Amino acid sequence: MKIGVISADSASESRVAITPDAVNKLRKLGFEVVIQSKAGQAAYYADALYQAAGADIASSSAEVITQSQIITTVNDLSADAIDGLSSGQIVIGMLDPYRNTQLDTYAAKGATVFAMELLPRTLSRAQNMDVLSSQANLAGYKAVLLAANEYSRPFPMFMTSAGTVKPAKVVILGVGVAGLQAIATAKRLGAVVEASDLRPTAREQVESLGGKWLDVPMSAEEAETAKSTGGYAWTPSEQYVKDQAAVVDKALSNADIVITTAQIPGRNAPRLVHGATLAKMKAGSVLIDMAAGTGGNVEGSVPHQTITTDNGVRIVGAANIPSMLAAQSSDLYANNLVNFITTLIATAGDDASASDASAKVVLNVDMEDEIQGALAVTHDNQVRLAKR
Repeated sequence: MKIGVISADSASESRVAITPDAVNKLRKLGFEVVIQSKAGQAAYYADALYQAAGADIASSSAEVITQSQIITTVNDLSADAIDGLSSGQIVIGMLDPYRNTQLDTYAAKGATVFAMELLPRTLSRAQNMDVLSSQANLAGYKAVLLAANEYSRPFPMFMTSAGTVKPAKVVILGVGVAGLQAIATAKRLGAVVEASDLRPTAREQVESLGGKWLDVPMSAEEAETAKSTGGYAWTPSEQYVKDQAAVVDKALSNADIVITTAQIPGRNAPRLVHGATLAKMKAGSVLIDMAAGTGGNVEGSVPHQTITTDNGVRIVGAANIPSMLAAQSSDLYANNLVNFITTLIATAGDDASASDASAKVVLNVDMEDEIQGALAVTHDNQVRLAKR
């Protein structure tokens, strides 16, 4: 049974779904692998490396699709690629399911499509398949380096004979996986870091990394609700939202670097930084908008562009940061996919050699499985995704 690897159909995407190391792992599970020629080139994985790992090279995506039972991709397939699918084939990738306009077409083709973003992150056995965390971790790190490159001053404090250089003031808005890594990286570079999140329970994580929590006063009732839900199901009051906005506005007015990380699956990114706040910021300060590709946390941000405001603030629309670390992000993503693919295997020849094990692989696509059922957006000619 063959697993196919499709090249990214975008100039802004350098990652590849399966790396040569992942090919070795899949072959040990009993699969054969066929990859579109040059699919890994932008991530520094040449065709020769795939061939050395035992993969076949196909000249086009159509050839990959024709040969494969399971098709892996980084992002959504092109319309032409979907047109080549046949009933029973499986597609696995980061498919932006709530914005994807091609799900009906996948269903009509009879394909079973798994969107990796829908992974239930509370399941312990699913943690090694969590593509959002693996990619966000790298993105948080790289976002700080992008900011350091754009900023016209150094991050750490310097003591020189000509005077003292003050450390950069960095504010992180959104303390998920990306935000926490951004805090850690900015601290390693010597910056003074402050952070904010709608989840008050994130305070302990921020402070454990050496950051300062931007505290927002809350009532005893709100504090108890936030604590009992872990912060994730907590709905802040209108007053709390206003108070937090005031605290953030003051912090940003004094900041040198701002990194925004807030994204909501299936919706536009929340607007965290408005024009009125931008107007108060210092000339030369830098904002890295990690949500630029989904509407933007910062007013005026443009995906893949750097905009300079009239008062000299630089807004970097960082729409796809993991692609900037294509080699490492591909490694982690490929591992996530391999770990998920193992859940699809019903039986495999335990003592079969790599050359004949593929004959022993049997797939078990089970919508009752808590992972498969959560990730499947189309199956049995039906779209399974609930609308948001």
